[in-house]
Amino acid sequence: MERHPVILSIAGSDCSGGAGIQADIKTISALGGYAASAITAVTVQNTLGVRAVQAMPPEIVRGQIEAVMEDLQPVAIKIGMVHDIQIVRVISDCLKKYRPEYVVYDPVMVSTSGRKLMTDETIEEIKKKLLPLATLVTPNIDEATVLTGKSIHNIREMQEAAEILTDNFHTGILIKGGHLEGDDMFDLLHTADSIYHIYKEKKIESNNLHGTGCTLSSAIATCLAKGYPMRESIQHAKTYITQAIIAGKDLHIGHGNGPLWHFPDSVAQMCTFCAVVS
Repeated sequence: MERHPVILSIAGSDCSGGAGIQADIKTISALGGYAASAITAVTVQNTLGVRAVQAMPPEIVRGQIEAVMEDLQPVAIKIGMVHDIQIVRVISDCLKKYRPEYVVYDPVMVSTSGRKLMTDETIEEIKKKLLPLATLVTPNIDEATVLTGKSIHNIREMQEAAEILTDNFHTGILIKGGHLEGDDMFDLLHTADSIYHIYKEKKIESNNLHGTGCTLSSAIATCLAKGYPMRESIQHAKTYITQAIIAGKDLHIGHGNGPLWHFPDSVAQMCTFCAVVS
């Protein structure tokens, strides 16, 4: 029997379709999972930028999560944009109540321009309540800097930051090094049980990179839900996102930072990578 595990995305809505809930649903579906969603905020945005953000009422966020967890029983949860302190508390309460097997948290804390997207109080609440409940946290360099208070300019400093985070929160950390200078991109995994691995890829020149963080984290959650161990799930997710970037780099969707193409020709092969481990 073919297995399509349920993955719940808890994130904000991107009306232009390139990031957030919309990118998560495309990614999970492309990789053979069944995507459910709980919307934390509605954003007014397009490829040129974000115009407004409206957080959902905490009781509505709780209701969405409970409805999905009680009926569909997701194997994995991916968490994205959570910038309201009350919603942080709602999500942490639900994670404690339902205890999903995997929780992948993409801490959307800093905008592309470097502006913090949440208050210091909310960040502290995330550290206290959400990070210790995650299986894997996937900050980029700017977000890892916010979480540790330490500047990151190279792989050694990425490793130091990852070790601080695993020590403090006893969770796996994948620091995304796409903003490091040079022709290569390095992502660094450090787990709570001291597994350490560097993923190296050639940088792909593209103006269409909107939603890469959302796509990567939801791809990892899907591969974990399909039975792959952490290190392999990340590698399969990175292979998928590389193909999605290549497939989307020459597209013209919008007038700014366009999206990836979540359904590249090679997507069937990616689904084979994420087949159930027997």
